[in-house]
Amino acid sequence: MVFQSGCRGDDAPIPDRYGAPIAAPELEIGPPDAVAAGVGGVLAGARIALRQMGVRRSVDVLRHLNQVDGFDCPGCAWPEAADRRHLEFCENGMKAVAEEATTRRVTTAFFAEHDLDDLRRRNEHWLGQQGRLTEPMWKRSGATHYEAVSWAEAIDVLANRLKACSSPDRATFYTSGRTSNEAAFAYQLLVRAYGTNNLPDCSNLCHESTSVALGDTIGVGKGTVSLDDVEHAELIIVCGQNPGTNHPRMLSSLEAAKRRGARIIAVNPLPEAGLLRFKDPQRPRGVVGHGTALADLFLQIRVNGDLALFQALNHLLIARHDAGEPVVDRGFVDESTEGFEAFAATARDLDWGAVDRATGLPRAAIEAAAAMVAGVDRIVVCWAMGLTQHRNAVATIREVVNLLLLRGAIGLPGAGLCPVRGHSNVQGDRTMGIFEQPTPAFLDALESRFGFAPPREPGFDVVESIRAMERGEVDVLVAMGGNFVGAAPDTARTEAALASVGLTVHVSTKLNRSHVVTGDEALILPCLGRTEVDEQVGGRQRITVEDSMSMVHASSGGLTPAAPDLRSEVAIVCAIGAALLGPTTPVDWAGLAGDYRVIRSHIEAVIPGFERFEERIDARGGFALHHPVRDERRFPTSSGKARFTVNDLVVLDVPAGRLLMQTLRSHDQYNTTIYGLDDRYRGVRHGREVVFVHLDDLMALGFADGDIVDVVSEHDGREVGRITGFRLVAYPTALGCCAAYFPEANALVALDSVADRSGTPTSKSIIVHFEARGR
Repeated sequence: MVFQSGCRGDDAPIPDRYGAPIAAPELEIGPPDAVAAGVGGVLAGARIALRQMGVRRSVDVLRHLNQVDGFDCPGCAWPEAADRRHLEFCENGMKAVAEEATTRRVTTAFFAEHDLDDLRRRNEHWLGQQGRLTEPMWKRSGATHYEAVSWAEAIDVLANRLKACSSPDRATFYTSGRTSNEAAFAYQLLVRAYGTNNLPDCSNLCHESTSVALGDTIGVGKGTVSLDDVEHAELIIVCGQNPGTNHPRMLSSLEAAKRRGARIIAVNPLPEAGLLRFKDPQRPRGVVGHGTALADLFLQIRVNGDLALFQALNHLLIARHDAGEPVVDRGFVDESTEGFEAFAATARDLDWGAVDRATGLPRAAIEAAAAMVAGVDRIVVCWAMGLTQHRNAVATIREVVNLLLLRGAIGLPGAGLCPVRGHSNVQGDRTMGIFEQPTPAFLDALESRFGFAPPREPGFDVVESIRAMERGEVDVLVAMGGNFVGAAPDTARTEAALASVGLTVHVSTKLNRSHVVTGDEALILPCLGRTEVDEQVGGRQRITVEDSMSMVHASSGGLTPAAPDLRSEVAIVCAIGAALLGPTTPVDWAGLAGDYRVIRSHIEAVIPGFERFEERIDARGGFALHHPVRDERRFPTSSGKARFTVNDLVVLDVPAGRLLMQTLRSHDQYNTTIYGLDDRYRGVRHGREVVFVHLDDLMALGFADGDIVDVVSEHDGREVGRITGFRLVAYPTALGCCAAYFPEANALVALDSVADRSGTPTSKSIIVHFEARGR
């Protein structure tokens, strides 16, 4: 299976903001940056903002970004403090807003000019740069083009196709993490009233392993820290995460912690600029000074070595405990945990040879990290997809929990677990019930509130949805936001699976790959963005979101909508509900659409923690959802105690002539949205078809820096995917490892390779080899 990403210079030229074509320059490779943010970050973000929005619009929009009376950034889920700065955003936040608030438009004329074959040849960057979608579009069965359709007809097409399904389980309903709490609650209500739990979402692709591991160990699938905890920690371990690109505002919190004396351990296969030094452009030393050195210890670990590292740290701490040092918080362990003796016995019996093979780290470096952990009480561990997208991801995160339980560094100020979520409301969507495996308590509350019996059988997650499509068991796919094709693994199989579906439907603000890889029929339903005024029958509406640290706050856009026919996500969901379920449905869809306060009243009744919802979002900065671990040091497990766990250390051995690849973002993208073709932090300009490889590995494999290759992935001894025409870039990544950008490299991720128990695709554990194409 071959996937050609089409991001090279020979791709079709991209128009500038005045419509004139710009020739795509050749790929350039230079030295990576050693510092994150600074004036360069401001200028880079401003250039894109000006290009997309112009001067006046940029100033008007950005001054309301992440402000209490403004709108929430549609990018990452890192929280804001209650006391906001005047410019409470980062470079990538500027880019995310510019993409949504752009003045570019995709109209009926665009679809008349470009048939689907033409659009399929375009890359994600080109598609996204065309601008905002403006009216509903329909690709009829057998048609080569989308055509304009009225909202009434579009909703009727979807409702009729859903009614025609022989079972509600023959439809699947995807959700992106940008969807608001109100839209997410209404969406899951629609899906369950229809009769299925097929609610795959982007959590399945990213932090599902976190939810499973934390549920196992502390009884809550969310992190246990607040922003204040991070900034008052004594030691912060950042592993499997690149905050400089993925969560840039987190760097300000790390800098605040450093100013208070915190030390930071960075664990990553690549030396990322954001982990090493940070220049805050809102502080004088971030403009004219050298910035702040962040990492006190950098552990350049091999890909998939984190489980071995944390087991080694726990082994060393237990050894100190056995030698008489008070590194184990025995009071906490004895009173509030279970399973310690079995865990400690396994920790004592560590296989250091396996640790050496898995991590590639010098023993002295691991011992230095253990000494840092043993010397403080307030410890925060942060992680993202570098830990969650492996076969052993759940075990790895459980071992992280073991470390904090051992030290009693959980449920106390300045200490705890900090999974850093991606999209701005991905955690909120799950809180609202976007989950294919809902709890009986949640379903009972829905039934009590709305008077219908929701389905009880688990539904499809993302991977199982794709497999079901392949088996011919899905007639309709509805996607509320996101880019299903771009986010999913095994691109060739995913695209073939979608092509077998009768109707694919996407509620979106902009074009992406999922709109051009269609079922027999396809609908595009354009929606409002967060930057825009949402006016309904009940007046001007606001929505809410939940960030990575369980803070819920309001968001209200101020821009005139990009087109007069745009509808909000809530309005679209409610229109589908009314058309699909008819006048006998117990849900007042018109009432929900007309005033989102009605939805919030239902949320308050169904979901614990949302008491006085409307009142509490009026508070400056919103409110924190109750978290029993953080707020009471109480663990809602079956025993009422946190659980130490025993996890097998299985080393992922890579065959000779192969490397272990991880997918990652460039600095000019957010998830599958490609803002530009540069990665300033890694020295890449004008392209994305690159593979970062250590020079020693290149030489050992018989390749040189700059060679053009095909990258071939393997799973269970067979070829899975192939991406063609990629340039090898000598880069100081960990030996035996390499890295490439997604979504282009998603073609290499086997659909059948997922994390144990969570089902998350193993996008950070891909065995690959290179095949030469000439120099």
